[in-house]
Amino acid sequence: MPVTQIEDLRLEVFPATADMAAAAAAGTAAVLTRAVAERGAARVVIATGNSQLAFVTALGGYDVPWSKVTVFHMDEYVGIDANHPASFRRWIRERIAEPFGPARVEYIDGEAADVGAECARYEALLRAAPIDLTCMGIGENGHLAFNEPGQADFDDPRWVKQITLTPESLQQQVGEGHFPDVEAVPPTAISLTVPALLSAREVQVVAPEQRKAAAVRNTLTLPIDATCPSTILRRTPHAKLYLDAASAAASLDLLPA
Repeated sequence: MPVTQIEDLRLEVFPATADMAAAAAAGTAAVLTRAVAERGAARVVIATGNSQLAFVTALGGYDVPWSKVTVFHMDEYVGIDANHPASFRRWIRERIAEPFGPARVEYIDGEAADVGAECARYEALLRAAPIDLTCMGIGENGHLAFNEPGQADFDDPRWVKQITLTPESLQQQVGEGHFPDVEAVPPTAISLTVPALLSAREVQVVAPEQRKAAAVRNTLTLPIDATCPSTILRRTPHAKLYLDAASAAASLDLLPA
């Protein structure tokens, strides 16, 4: 299916997850390579989570000037150890830092004694220079990073803050196999805010799998407000949404035949 558009959001549906992942990886490689060619360096925010695995795996097949790239991640649980199996620092380290060797990886310290100070520190790093690309997904409840329904602020003056996970997000972490039960999931996290995520020159949203089908439809159809944070993508002309057949299944009536 060719690229289509719903309001300001560009989107493309691929027949299989592997096709979607390859297209997203090619797009990422192109953006980062262009930034390095133009300015000598690139800065990228990369999401973690199961929905990003195919994309990140595919990224290994593309020539990216990683020695000139600084990587940020977009959230981390408060109080979690950096080596915990569910730590997003560990995810970035094992899937981005170690295999690709970027120039620098800036980690959110979920174990910081002063969470407010850690939020301010990470925000300063993000604001220090333009962000070329944000690579993110959509949560099952429509969250972006951990900007939850009812908590997200599309005009938030802060770029990094502490949030409280909703019951839906807690359950998603259990369902993805990161924790044995809801009680084991840390109740709060440090997260980039919506303005921080969308501040990048380009925004890539990778949302495969049937479990994201309802969230995708809500993104494309619900009123644009914080009840479903991902709806803000329809006001983001520099964003592109990558779907596979399963995640697009509930939205076929919205797409060209």
